[in-house]
Amino acid sequence: MEHDEEGRPRLPRGIDTRLPSVARMYDFYLGGSNNFAADRAACAALSARAPSTEVLAQNNRRFLRRAVQVLARDFGVRSFLDHGSGLPTQDNVHEVAQRVDPGARVVYIDNDPIVLAHGRALLEENENTAVIQADMRDTAGIMADPHVRRLVESGEPVAALFVSVLHCIPDADDPGGLVRTVMAGLPPGSFLAVSHLVSDDPEVRRSTTDFMLESTGGNWGRVRETHDVEGYFGGLEILPPGLVEVSTWRPDTDLVPRQPGTEWIEYGGVARRSHR
Repeated sequence: MEHDEEGRPRLPRGIDTRLPSVARMYDFYLGGSNNFAADRAACAALSARAPSTEVLAQNNRRFLRRAVQVLARDFGVRSFLDHGSGLPTQDNVHEVAQRVDPGARVVYIDNDPIVLAHGRALLEENENTAVIQADMRDTAGIMADPHVRRLVESGEPVAALFVSVLHCIPDADDPGGLVRTVMAGLPPGSFLAVSHLVSDDPEVRRSTTDFMLESTGGNWGRVRETHDVEGYFGGLEILPPGLVEVSTWRPDTDLVPRQPGTEWIEYGGVARRSHR
């Protein structure tokens, strides 16, 4: 793979770096370097509307790490499907899972070609991981992908991860239906992990949703309410402590930063599909 003068993978042709990308904005909030001026400007404008956003993003990433560690260590999960995975950063899903078991297998799924370029460069020498460029709504296509067929063993419980991504799905595309379809296609005993941007304030929901829709050229859904997210877990056994603001989900230290503001939060948890 070709790299630029700074050692980063060259971007696929046709990528307009003048338009902010959700994946690159998240990368910026996490202290990454795979972002551009448009992404940083969008983050600054978003933080002006919701000042807690940077800590919110960092807490959400910590939630992802803890959820994967718990699933791998305490429940023996060895296959992970990370929907809307975003750009690689420190302590990615495969790194967390493979510290528990080097044989753990991870498929990263994202529709952003930049994610594909950077992810494949990172994972070239890890045979138990793969990155595929796909729309997470194409559930049949994802499950038929050769990488998924190679890495997800038939009949073995799988963890489907939808971490800070379902708010990118418009209501018309039914994010709850997407989750139900994915879980119905996985073996009994599989797991679901979800976090989602929510707010009790209708003005925050309107303002941030409108901003993200305009900034990303319509590649966004909406900020929702807690009851919307709770509906995604219908029929599943929700693991303790339930559905919560994610910095409070099984914190591994008392020093984890709590959400500093209440204008919006990442809300979610982890659940298991029945063995029946």
